[in-house]
Amino acid sequence: MVTRRRMIGAALATGGGVLLMRTTLRPAASVETAAAAAAHTHPGTTAPAAEADPGPDAGPTLAPKFTAAMPLPPVLAPVSTDGAADTYAVTMLKSYARILPGHRTDVLTYNGAFPGPVIRARSGRPVVVRQTNLLDDPVSVHLHGARVPVASDGGPMNLLDAGATRTYTYPNDQPHASLWFHDHAHHLESEHVYRGLAGTYLITDATEAALPLPAGRYDLPIALRDARFDPQGRLVYRMDDPLNRTTILANGRPWPKVEVAARKYRLRLLNSSNLRFFSLRLADGGPLTQIGSDGGLLERPHVTDTVDLSPGERADVVVDFSRYPVGSSIVLTNSMPPGPAEHVGQVLRFDITRAADDPSRVPAQLRTLPALGAATRERTVVMEYQEKPGAAPLGLIDGKVYDPARVDASVAFGTSEIWTVVNANKDVPHNFHLHLVQFRVLARNGAAPGPAESGLKDTVRLLPGESVRLQALFDSYRGRYPYHCHLLDHSAMGMMAQLEIT
Repeated sequence: MVTRRRMIGAALATGGGVLLMRTTLRPAASVETAAAAAAHTHPGTTAPAAEADPGPDAGPTLAPKFTAAMPLPPVLAPVSTDGAADTYAVTMLKSYARILPGHRTDVLTYNGAFPGPVIRARSGRPVVVRQTNLLDDPVSVHLHGARVPVASDGGPMNLLDAGATRTYTYPNDQPHASLWFHDHAHHLESEHVYRGLAGTYLITDATEAALPLPAGRYDLPIALRDARFDPQGRLVYRMDDPLNRTTILANGRPWPKVEVAARKYRLRLLNSSNLRFFSLRLADGGPLTQIGSDGGLLERPHVTDTVDLSPGERADVVVDFSRYPVGSSIVLTNSMPPGPAEHVGQVLRFDITRAADDPSRVPAQLRTLPALGAATRERTVVMEYQEKPGAAPLGLIDGKVYDPARVDASVAFGTSEIWTVVNANKDVPHNFHLHLVQFRVLARNGAAPGPAESGLKDTVRLLPGESVRLQALFDSYRGRYPYHCHLLDHSAMGMMAQLEIT
């Protein structure tokens, strides 16, 4: 029998596009139950019941393209700045959002915002966040890309139960970076993030602040993702559902328009999708100046026409809209399947509405990264999606489903290691996220990485059959931290492992 996954794999083999995720669709309950049994799930994490399939994504029918304005996520104000830290109060609760015209969509939120709010932090000044969970499920708040002690990392089993409050402390003892926070409760993370539990966390420092980059209203955080809606405008969640998520959202709006001045803008792009990869470019092939990646600024800017982002990855780019006449428009496009190109191939539209002074510029040198130093150990990590007839699919690392009681890698504190991460699948993509540390990419498929991967990273893509060699320094905190595929359906299926730094 030829499955849709194999059909797309054949298209890949003949040059018909890049396969970005498996396409075998199953009810969520069967996947969740198998993974839960294998990974000793918390008693409060129950699998959602399978529901009747509502049919094709109604989003493209309900939402005309380029009519709604793209909102900017709200910036949180601290409830206290006393002492040596900024303190925030955040409540996780059910709410609704007007994503599609004329419809109210139920969502899960931080402080009622969809997408989630922005926390602005400064390097060297701690942030304290009091998180209260008013949802029905347990959650775990993970600050993705941050150096934090285990108690505040938001690991998959470090759960905050329904009705409870917990304080997370973020030391911010790291350089500037565009980070994000999201739910990480094992087996529930996929659906929780899909329904809205994600926000932005921006750290700045003196190095970044001293540069004449676009700032203020010309510095735009943009969270990209896909979604599926039923005819009533409700979000439809199905595990392993990439083909049916054909509505592209930017900051929570489908195919929005963004009014810009004829000058340079800094765009902080985040791929907050569960499964979708993006390959972004301006419709006219105009230049995108990439200045940063997951862990902050690159050493030098990189001029390109395409920016690739797998789920969880970030890229900071500068676009100079002065090259377009006032009154014109330019579309940001996506060339990555799956899905109809008339829907998934368009992301948002920039409308150049006015002239503006522009004192900003992109310097030839942005920062200096420390030398890597000598590695004390090398290891190999193999990621695999396994599918057997009559059984729920499993996510494996080194042949094993995640077990929170097991330590998969023991690392000596203060040492540097080189990891070769391998995607063992030939028709399924993955990516790799390592908690606690920012790493450097040394090689991709045996060759030097491109300039887009020359900076600090915490998430890196692995297309079918690819391998990536990276180096990380474990010198901040001791304890147990996960590493996993950040295609959240894969991690929910068990594609996670655990390192212990001693």
